[in-house]
Amino acid sequence: MNQNGAPLLIDVSRLLWRHWAHVRPTGIDRICLAWLHHYGPRAQAVIIRKNKGGTILPAAASQALFRQLLRPAASKAAARAGLIGWALCHGRHAARTLSGRGRLWLNAGHTGLDSTDLPAWCAAADVRPVLMLHDIIPITHPQFCREGEKARHEVRVNTMLHIAAAVIGNSQDTLHVLADYAAAHQLPVPPTMVAWPGTPHLAMPPGTRPPASNEFIILGTIEGRKNHHLLLDVWQRLVREHGAAAPKLVIIGRRGWACDDVLARLDAGEFGDRVEETGALEDAAIAARLAAARALLFPSFAEGYGLPLVEALDAGVPVIASDLQVFREIGQGVPELLAPDDHAAWQAAIMAYAAPDSPARAAQMGRLSGFKAPDWPGHFAKVDAFLAALPSGNSALR
Repeated sequence: MNQNGAPLLIDVSRLLWRHWAHVRPTGIDRICLAWLHHYGPRAQAVIIRKNKGGTILPAAASQALFRQLLRPAASKAAARAGLIGWALCHGRHAARTLSGRGRLWLNAGHTGLDSTDLPAWCAAADVRPVLMLHDIIPITHPQFCREGEKARHEVRVNTMLHIAAAVIGNSQDTLHVLADYAAAHQLPVPPTMVAWPGTPHLAMPPGTRPPASNEFIILGTIEGRKNHHLLLDVWQRLVREHGAAAPKLVIIGRRGWACDDVLARLDAGEFGDRVEETGALEDAAIAARLAAARALLFPSFAEGYGLPLVEALDAGVPVIASDLQVFREIGQGVPELLAPDDHAAWQAAIMAYAAPDSPARAAQMGRLSGFKAPDWPGHFAKVDAFLAALPSGNSALR
């Protein structure tokens, strides 16, 4: 492969800054890493800098960077030392933007799409963007997002609709919402397809599954749209009615935004030992807690996909979730679905699943036998076929 000869281009902007910060991979990060694993061997790197255009790296520098980004670092210092080492060896190439030559530029994250000069750069660099859309929640539910995020995401989505050669959605629901947005703003929609992300298989504890405990788990960043508030209201009633016999709520995830009321209630300790906040946990620890859980709880107001739902079902753990269209899609008829604002229904379902010989829980365990978790081979079989069918310039994918 010569320095400008890879058949594809792949964006690493998000992975670069996430690696530098040495943060635990989120769902979007995992997708970006999977795309890099799959497409990296036949791709060159693209790095987008906010309002400064992009850079296409030569093949050798790209492959060296890919190896660094795919190598887990033991610490932030190690991650930064690796990137500094790459820059010292290959940094001179980073200032030299090569031509895209009409190649597909794959971007599985949203990073860079809010750069005002991105359309001009795409035209000048001669790249054909294939962009993955994860959600447009900052536009449809701005009350649950950081200040200013609605305006930034509108720029991202408008840019996507103007420049994309194709858009890949993480769910059919995401693409339906995108189509509604485009119609409302009289914008064209490029070719689209749905590819559910692969499911990380939680390594459940070896041996016989422990008997179900009295724990219910909510998994993910504590933020407004995840609706922890509903669960705290429910547990307040459960503690009042049942005292020490109430089931236990385990909150796994780091603290986020738009949830000051929830954080204040947790800090006040008003639930005694019936509510436990663990913070972020490693996958093995999450698997150990889920293995004995009565159910995973997922009362979100809005989601683009819902990775904890499919992770739990794949691990054989029942799920009680909001009745969202995307959960109907990816849940395949297995979870118990309830309105996200119906406190009485959630309390009733939780107590039904908490019963030692719960018929409702047993019924969902029966439905679980028909659940098939999305996997990465299936994801890439769909994406590869879609890319190969795009007009012109895709012979390398056939």
